[in-house]
Amino acid sequence: MTARRVIAGLCIAAPFIALPWVSSYAALGPHLWGIPFFYWYQMMWVPLAGVLSLIAYVMLRGERKASR
Repeated sequence: MTARRVIAGLCIAAPFIALPWVSSYAALGPHLWGIPFFYWYQMMWVPLAGVLSLIAYVMLRGERKASR
């Protein structure tokens, strides 16, 4: 297992670890533009998960090209 695969796996696993752990973000404050923390924290993960997936894809694609 290469370091790229480990990092890609962590990128993919991060949302699956952070979001089900509700007690870590079940709070009203701090507010962001009037939105309670509980809501903006979850919505923050939508684009973040996309960026992390892109990073994992690029890393694994680069590894695949290098192995050819």
